[in-house]
Amino acid sequence: MSFTDIFKKIFGTKAERDLKQLRPVLDKVLASYADIDKLSDDELRAKSRELKARIQERIADDEARIAQIREELEKDIPLDEKESLATESDKLVKKIDDEIEKVLNEILPEAFAVMKSTARRFKENPVIRVRATDFDRDLSTTKDFVEIDGDYAVWHNHWMAGGNEITWDMVHYDVQLIGGIVLHQGKIAEMATGEGKTLVATLPVFLNALAGKGVHVVTVNDYLSKRDSEWMGPLYMFHGLSVDCIDKHQPNSEARKKAYRCDITFGTNNEFGFDYLRDNMAVSQNDLVQRKHHYAIVDEVDSVLIDDARTPLIISGPVPKGDDQQFMDFKPYVEKLVANQRTLVTSTLNEAKKLIASGDEREGGKLLLRAYKGLPKYKPLIKYLSEPGIKQLLQRVENFYMQDNEREMHVVTDPLYFVINEKQHSVEMTDNGHDLLSGSLSDPNFFILPDVGSAIADVEKSDLSAADKSVKKDEIMADFALKSERVHTVNQLLKAYAMFEKDVDYVIMDNKVKIVDEQTGRIMEGRRWSDGLHQAVEAKENVKVEAATQTFATITLQNYFRMYHKLAGMTGTAETEAGEFWSIYKLDVVVIPTNRPIARIDNDDLIYKTKKAKYEAVINKIEELIKEGRPVLVGTTDVDTSELLSRMLKLRGIPHQVLNAKQHAREAEIVAHAGQKSTVTIATNMAGRGTDIKLSDEVRKAGGLAIIGTERHDSRRVDRQLRGRAGRQGDPGSSTFYVSLEDKLMRLFGSERIASVVDKLGMQDNEALESSMLSSSIERAQKKVEENNFGIRKRLLEYDDVMNSQREVIYTRRRNALSGERVEIDVMNMMQDMAEIIAENAESYDYESFADYVMRSLSIDLGFDEEFFSKAKREEIADRLFQNMLDVYRRRMDTMTQRAYPIIKEVYEKQGAIYKNIAIPISDGRKQLVLSVNLQKAYETEGKEIARALSKAITLYQIDDHWKEHLRDMDDLKQSVQNATYEQKDPLLIYKLESFNLFKNMLEALSKDILSFLFRAHIPLRDASEARQAPAPAQQRKPDMSRLQTSRTDLVTNSGEQKSRMPVHVEKTVGRNDPCPCGSGKKYKNCHGKGL
Repeated sequence: MSFTDIFKKIFGTKAERDLKQLRPVLDKVLASYADIDKLSDDELRAKSRELKARIQERIADDEARIAQIREELEKDIPLDEKESLATESDKLVKKIDDEIEKVLNEILPEAFAVMKSTARRFKENPVIRVRATDFDRDLSTTKDFVEIDGDYAVWHNHWMAGGNEITWDMVHYDVQLIGGIVLHQGKIAEMATGEGKTLVATLPVFLNALAGKGVHVVTVNDYLSKRDSEWMGPLYMFHGLSVDCIDKHQPNSEARKKAYRCDITFGTNNEFGFDYLRDNMAVSQNDLVQRKHHYAIVDEVDSVLIDDARTPLIISGPVPKGDDQQFMDFKPYVEKLVANQRTLVTSTLNEAKKLIASGDEREGGKLLLRAYKGLPKYKPLIKYLSEPGIKQLLQRVENFYMQDNEREMHVVTDPLYFVINEKQHSVEMTDNGHDLLSGSLSDPNFFILPDVGSAIADVEKSDLSAADKSVKKDEIMADFALKSERVHTVNQLLKAYAMFEKDVDYVIMDNKVKIVDEQTGRIMEGRRWSDGLHQAVEAKENVKVEAATQTFATITLQNYFRMYHKLAGMTGTAETEAGEFWSIYKLDVVVIPTNRPIARIDNDDLIYKTKKAKYEAVINKIEELIKEGRPVLVGTTDVDTSELLSRMLKLRGIPHQVLNAKQHAREAEIVAHAGQKSTVTIATNMAGRGTDIKLSDEVRKAGGLAIIGTERHDSRRVDRQLRGRAGRQGDPGSSTFYVSLEDKLMRLFGSERIASVVDKLGMQDNEALESSMLSSSIERAQKKVEENNFGIRKRLLEYDDVMNSQREVIYTRRRNALSGERVEIDVMNMMQDMAEIIAENAESYDYESFADYVMRSLSIDLGFDEEFFSKAKREEIADRLFQNMLDVYRRRMDTMTQRAYPIIKEVYEKQGAIYKNIAIPISDGRKQLVLSVNLQKAYETEGKEIARALSKAITLYQIDDHWKEHLRDMDDLKQSVQNATYEQKDPLLIYKLESFNLFKNMLEALSKDILSFLFRAHIPLRDASEARQAPAPAQQRKPDMSRLQTSRTDLVTNSGEQKSRMPVHVEKTVGRNDPCPCGSGKKYKNCHGKGL
């Protein structure tokens, strides 16, 4: 017995300990349910209103104080007082969040009991009559499951969801109540397939929605978000909670803004993230759609927070010369390189076979390793490695050359043109490769990066004049930039040819390269690989190479979801990734027991020598199973395999359905019918998530659904997802994985033990090994891959963390400028920062030079004399500079106010009823902007609103301008730091250092540009006759979203969903002259249809 087993015996498993903690809460829920279920329908609805009131009562004082602070911040009060009020407001927001959590824990048993009782009533009663509220009357105009009958609302228990009419037939099990408790606590609930995750979510969603702060339910595709909002929505609406789905409405529309204002908002992970980015490009508060990120439940949390977390959401636009790329130019050179490598590997492998056959394993093994390093996916090589003893020989030779930090590896790789490392997903050109490329051109250094440091040092030592030196340095840097771009292009093309396979990693559809998700086998619409890799694959496949774009806003889902006050998730497979969930999101994974014991039989893996023998065995097994009347779900890991199996089944005359990246618009329908008698469905491992496979009694008697996995996936989680398709709610079933030694996982990470066992037993191709020990060995290989993938993900996320910390600073400043409440505080902070930066440089200047430097930077005088400058310390100079900046700023603003107010007063008093905003031209002597100011506010504040409006406008303009340029610099930096590997340096370390300097310089330039404009600002207006009506603020300088595009740039792998093609459900429509459904007795056009 191992130490782990002894520990479990004493303390129990984690799942047992979790359940022990949750049991007391469950008992309270069940006790409350006994009382609450006795209430009448009207009393039940009154109970939910009472719970709402209890929450509001606890936070009312703090909410009132925040509203009061907002009013105070609008007034003209000292800046230090504004800063203390803003700090107090931030603390109160946190206090309210904490107080809400306390009261929600107190009312949890009653709220869960209310929701369970509601579900029971809808299941048992086709119609529920209750006293009609205004909410019911509004609802009756758009929803057909609510009708108004005088003073009563009639609720029906059937409605449309996902294009199909459903009749409510579910009530929460006890284990589902446990899942609900876990989700409310901000943890991940792992529930087996068929355990009703969608129903479980109704409990914490209802409870948290009572607080009125908004609950977001996040799904992986728009079919599920629309279906779930329609399916579960009526339960929430029955208690007066508003529900909507953002995927039903256009971005930046009033309808989408209204959806976010609802108590419960459904949507896809991508759309939530893109809306956040769009909000941070808005130029008016009226354009904002999202409110505070309070509570989110993420469905299929492993897909969203593990697979999708590393792929940034990007809003981008066209760049000058974006289509000026070199991929097609250098494609012939790379094709020549790949062809030469293939010829070399073929001859090397043939020579290795001869030497090994003659007994020279030393030299033969070296050549075999060379062939493996050259083309590890070369089919003749894979075939040869499945022969007895060959795999072990390769592993022994590789171990020998890898010792001493690969000191002797060059002996193996030098003759190659490039070296592929399949485990690290990388390809590196050798000296032979460089020589071959350069040999095709007149310049031998065409593809070689120059040593910039040495070249610049030589220029410095030369006798050239300062002007000539500068020109020479510029030439060197330009040459480096040109060659760096060239090397990058060739490397990406090489990667495209050597590592990316058509119909495995991508497919060609509509003359475009479309990425295939390795987890679900679905096409990732709008997803592109980053750093020019996608353009390289496009060039390889001779399709249109898309023009490069510039990033305007970007965020990864990891950093988006970490903004929520409370985050929870649910999935069928999360336990294997529990460590990653905790280390990145601080999310604990709790395994929820099944409602009925799992009756599925999970067989040991069947291991074959070759893929051919494995597929033959799979087809034979399918024939055997359908004769028994059992449905079969065949799981594959790529498009290629699914099509091969489909062809083999057609030859045997076996009818079947195929669900892969090329044809999966009918996914939900195909998966729903996969449980019928003798039905064969070929699907990628995780296809059809969110749709249960239901079995008839006849199929249950035959043995249930049979799962056949044709290959072990890199991730145990994906295999568990496939297995979980069978055994729903205690159904019988079986699962078996068929593995061959030629599979990718076995080639890369399969242990020597399996290969040696195969050799010792002298297995034939059609014989299978089956043992629990071997199955465990395969799981260990999967763990190695998971650790490797986690390492890659973590490293990529470290890059984004750098970007995220900068994003938070900029977006906070931008929000402050947009709302205007704290913009003066930000301006004051900029003054302090600039004063300190300028004071740091004071020592290197004399008084006159320093005065000239300050004048050039900020267009102000120093505010102190030479005597003070010579004696003062740096801190004293900074303080005096800051005070002078503040004085100049106030003088400028006062002058503008005094000049503009008489005109504002005249316009308001004579024409105030006509005009809402007034346009005021503001100039700094170089450029001019037209400021839109609220006429009434400007009049009431005696013109002081102008100063705040100017600070808001110039801050927004400058932030957008500088941030856009900074993002471009960061994109260039991320690409260029990869060259640091050639100098044996860590690119991430260089990236962190350089990005910090870039950001520091950007903030300095931003502050300088904002302050210099404010210090020079004046109004060139003469009299009231020049005053004119301004456009509404929301119409000013609004970003042209039609020229921008949303996309997901894939950094390593990919996961996500294509837009669903669910049937369109037309909402209830009412004629303009028909009676209004709300029961008011008026015509629809004069009641709820007014203004439509």
